[in-house]
Amino acid sequence: MLDQREGYVPFAGYHTYYRIAGHCEEGKLPLLVLHGGPGAAHYYLQTLDGIAERYGRAVVYYDQISCGRSKTPPLPDKWGCRLFLDELDCVRDALGLGRCHILGQSWGGMLAMMYAIGEPWHPHGHDGLASMVVASSPASMDLWLHEAVRLRHYLPPQMDRALAQADVDGDYDRPEVRAASAEYYRRHVSLVPEDERPDGLHSPEPDPVGDECYHFMQGMSEFVVTGALKGWSVVDQLPGIDVPTLVTSGTADECTPLIAKQVADGIPGARWELFQDGTHWVHGEQPERYNAVVEAFLEAHE
Repeated sequence: MLDQREGYVPFAGYHTYYRIAGHCEEGKLPLLVLHGGPGAAHYYLQTLDGIAERYGRAVVYYDQISCGRSKTPPLPDKWGCRLFLDELDCVRDALGLGRCHILGQSWGGMLAMMYAIGEPWHPHGHDGLASMVVASSPASMDLWLHEAVRLRHYLPPQMDRALAQADVDGDYDRPEVRAASAEYYRRHVSLVPEDERPDGLHSPEPDPVGDECYHFMQGMSEFVVTGALKGWSVVDQLPGIDVPTLVTSGTADECTPLIAKQVADGIPGARWELFQDGTHWVHGEQPERYNAVVEAFLEAHE
């Protein structure tokens, strides 16, 4: 049975939940995992436990502030990129992750890139980062939005219209909107609906504050960015990243090949692995191959 430890790190007057799967064999560094959202939690990434089980590497997860088991009241006066970057640095320090790898998925990859860039996003520096995996993440929210709308247009016309109308009138509860959203998610976000995943790979309970965090940072849907991330971009800062980087994405991913290519082309020396037929949850759809690709990259940069 896989050994695992969990606990809490004090941060910003609250407590950040963490979970550590496995231990590092001699010569291996831990992998710190940054979940997406903003506003999700670590559960959907736990197929990465396979790296701990098969390859003898500790995999460290944490729920970002206001998400999952890192409970807070709504914090609209605090939520923002700097808060989450400060938390990342706090978790590294508290858990003794002075030298480690990081893997950020979706929003988590955006966090990872900002962390590797440093100023003007945060003042902490990134000493000790052996490598970085940017998993299905954009470098530009404008391109992300453009591609999301382009993918939406490939839905049946009535579904495309329903989603577009919801972004105008704000009514996302109509049955036709829910059906259209489910179809978009099935095509581009996860081949396996969240409520059909095995235990441990989905949130065990509703997370209204996490949802509110997403709405504050992103907006009400995949097709509009009205929150704090509106206009967000690190495209011009990617050439300054000096951390060995692996970019991963799927051919059916809402992080389209164009989005992933922008990241891979921008970071000096970055490698890009494109998974055939994978969606935004490709790490969960193709776990054995995904974990093997990631582990091989980590081993090359210990």
